[in-house]
Amino acid sequence: MTCPYPSISVTERNDNTMNDAQQQFERWLNRAAELAEEMNRITSKEEFEDCFGTSLVFGTGGLRGKMGAGIGRMNRYTVAQATQGLANYLLREEAQPSVVIARDTRNGSYEFSKTAAEVLCAAGVRVWWFENPRPTPMLSFAVRFFSASAGIVITASHNPKEYNGYKVYNGAGSQITDIAAGNILAEIHNVDLFDGWNGANLEDAVQRGLLTVLGDGSDCDKRYYELVRQSVIRKDLTALHGTELSILYTPLYGSGNAPVRQVLQSAGFPNVAVVEEQTQADGNFPGLVRPNPEEFGAYAMALEQANELNPDLIFATDPDSDRIGVLTYGADGKYSVLTGNQTGCLLLEYIIRSHLEKGTLPPNPAAVKTIVTTDLAGSICREYGVTLFDVLTGFKYIGEKIGEWEESGEHSFLFGFEESYGCLSHTFARDKDAVAAAVIIAQMALWHKTQGRTLHQALEAQWAKYGCSQERLISVPLNAAKQQERMSALRSDWQTAFAGEKPVLLEDYLSAEKRDLLSGGVTAIDLPRSNVLKFTFADGAWLVLRPSGTEPLIKLYVHAIAADEVSAAARVEALLAIGSGIAGV
Repeated sequence: MTCPYPSISVTERNDNTMNDAQQQFERWLNRAAELAEEMNRITSKEEFEDCFGTSLVFGTGGLRGKMGAGIGRMNRYTVAQATQGLANYLLREEAQPSVVIARDTRNGSYEFSKTAAEVLCAAGVRVWWFENPRPTPMLSFAVRFFSASAGIVITASHNPKEYNGYKVYNGAGSQITDIAAGNILAEIHNVDLFDGWNGANLEDAVQRGLLTVLGDGSDCDKRYYELVRQSVIRKDLTALHGTELSILYTPLYGSGNAPVRQVLQSAGFPNVAVVEEQTQADGNFPGLVRPNPEEFGAYAMALEQANELNPDLIFATDPDSDRIGVLTYGADGKYSVLTGNQTGCLLLEYIIRSHLEKGTLPPNPAAVKTIVTTDLAGSICREYGVTLFDVLTGFKYIGEKIGEWEESGEHSFLFGFEESYGCLSHTFARDKDAVAAAVIIAQMALWHKTQGRTLHQALEAQWAKYGCSQERLISVPLNAAKQQERMSALRSDWQTAFAGEKPVLLEDYLSAEKRDLLSGGVTAIDLPRSNVLKFTFADGAWLVLRPSGTEPLIKLYVHAIAADEVSAAARVEALLAIGSGIAGV
């Protein structure tokens, strides 16, 4: 077998020893013979270049990509290289580092998590390994429970079945941020893909006290479930009326199956039915293009079952159970999906009101959202005297705020959320948590039900009070080079890009500057630098362009608030037309 496309050059990132894709291909053929059959299935120049011409990029989101052979794919070797780099980083930072490892239900996740455990143990790093699937928030909690130095979770979230990923958490239980990611990447660069790491025998590692294999029902699991139950605000409401709420739940073949059902049951919601076909751990995700609760198609099986059961709510969680989607009865009597912004705003107001009524609102309460999340949250917080903070896209920045406030005492964290169906209503984990969210959403729905409202009616009441918030997200396929070209062109000549309606404010998170485009005034943005541009118009509507950190996409977010749903939707469509033009759709 010879290299089918010998002229492609390698983009040097992780493995600086190879000069071109042909050499990479031949080295993989010699050193990873078990992947030879897969290499033989490569049928196009583009696929070959993806596999052997460009390395996976390690960043704050870790690694993510399609599974297969080559430096541009998720496989045993790229996982081992990243893990050795992490081990070297941790060993530089402390004398006796330790790591917790978890995984979702994807194909390859067990093998990759086992590889990570083998490499860490061979490097002398203490490891706790969840052998069976666990939700990402439970990994975040476990890092804190064991006082570990770091955590690893093997997941590609809601990506299609061909993908997998490798996310790293710091000792606070948050995803690593930019400085740590850069330091770990520097260590990865110094690790040879094939010769730079070793794998320990895990049975020997157990005997040596380096490895603890965590089974179902561990003390860590029990403590997490107990803290979720304790975090419920209106325990008396559930005790009296919990049987009156009916829920249909699908884990979409993922890791949320047992945890979500267990916490709902123990929190006082016994009427939980499941979509049986989708409770199985299956990385092929039968019948789904993407196991994504943001997409209505993911609920097809649940909606069929709902025709018979007529539940109050339908829940869906993604494979690593950090995102949750909610369906409720709409005005037309049919089920409709609540967006992440809608669920987040309903929860934000419910949590604040519940604490006020119970007299449990902490001092200096604060909420956190990302810069691409609805401005409606600001109106809600102002109504109740709660401070709202904006952070960059990525839940790691919300987790970081929690840690800052714990040290400074400046604020008490109430709630954090992002538009992409992630939220956090407690502090014992530091990432979005669909397991705990299922309980708080259920209780919120129960409270509204006792007041004679569905969640959709509660949303309409919120719109009547604060204005109707609407938003859209579209993703434009662009490779890394094209993304940089597009963003640079906008920075140098945004006026030409906006041929019609002009924005009045430009926030450039790369230069950390906010520019008033009418007066010319410039103020600083006190956030980490990021390749994001936000354009705001005279009516407060905005659009954001942001290259994806995990996929070859540039993301366009648009948002508007208007007096009613029709006006808000029309404004969003107009923004999409503007944004699509400047994004190059």
